Parts: sequence; structure tokens; C-alpha cells
Amino acid sequence: NLSRILFMDFLFRSVVDVQGVVMEFGTRWGQNLALFTALRGIYDPFNRHRKIIGFDTFEGFPEISEKDGKSEMMQPGQLALGEGYQDYLEGVLQLHEDLNPLSHIKKFELRAGDATIEVPKYLEEAPETVVALAYFDFDLYEPTKQVLEMIRPRLTKGSVVGFDEVNDPDSPGETLALMETFGLENVTLKRFPHASRVSYFVVGE
Repeated sequence: NLSRILFMDFLFRSVVDVQGVVMEFGTRWGQNLALFTALRGIYDPFNRHRKIIGFDTFEGFPEISEKDGKSEMMQPGQLALGEGYQDYLEGVLQLHEDLNPLSHIKKFELRAGDATIEVPKYLEEAPETVVALAYFDFDLYEPTKQVLEMIRPRLTKGSVVGFDEVNDPDSPGETLALMETFGLENVTLKRFPHASRVSYFVVGE
């Protein structure tokens, strides 16, 4: 757990001087979102444009592709949360907001539902969006591929794209999605020395 916190801290610090929002795709319990809101209060407290947006069905995996492998976890509905959890997480994030500077400006948002539908809706509602940090934890091929394609025009040189399951045999779809969008030969995929499962790349490097 501490290693993961250190990784999220590293990712956030990497984009402090990069314009744009923070997006997480597959929030589940919202641990990372809560960390990002706390880290914003430490490193970027007066940046009212550093919005943090989380996307999740809150009902588990909507469907599974053949490219998602044969792991036992690859079942529709897997990782579903209890009824009302989205409202609970909203309250947690609001508490973080209330305890940080500029608390009168809401700088977070939860979008429930299929991200392949919700991301285009969000970008249509907020056409000014630049993505400084995107973290993918869908576990699945199809939504990862589609959302990578959707946000690619919103990334700038210096933006950071992180992954929870690249090179993970239990979730091969995430690697395939990255291969088919950016291409592994076109990015410098790095690992974090204190949390070997996760990885990231910096756009333009």
C-alpha cells in the first residue's frame, strides 16, 4: 500500500508543471482519486484548473473480450461495488475538497457508467480539457483501447499516462490496447522501482 502511495505521489509530482486535468479510468474504491486530491492540496493547492475526474461503472466489468484472457477474474460484473458507493465516494472527495485551499470551487467529478460513453460526453461538456495525467485501471482491452484513442488528442508533451496492468498475465488486454493505439515501439514504458506491477510513459519522451 505504501509503495502504491509513493507511485501516485511520483506521478502527480511529474505533472505539477504540466497544464491539464487528472483523469482516472477505473476508480473502484477511489483510493487513487482520494490520493490525487490530497496531493493536489500539497503540490498544487491554488490551481483551480487542476480538476480530478474519475470514471467507473461502479457495477463491475460490463463485458469481457477474448483479448482479456482466461483469468478467473475475467467475468462480467467482477469488481462490482455495493449499492450507493458512488455517493459515499463523492462525500469522501468533497471532504478532501473542503479541507484544501479554494474549497469554494469544486475541482473533482465522478462519472458513473461505461467510460466509452461517458468520456466523449465529458469532453463535449468540457471542450477546453487538456489531460496532464491519465491513469488506466480498467483491466480490460476494449475500454482501455477506446479511451486511449479518445484522450490522445488531449495529451501534450510532458503528459503522463499510467497503467495498472500492462505486462500483467491476468489482464493481457491492457497491453494489447496500448500496442494497438500508441505502439510499444513509440513510447518509453517505465516501471516504478518501488511498485513493480505498475508502469507509465511520458508523452514526447
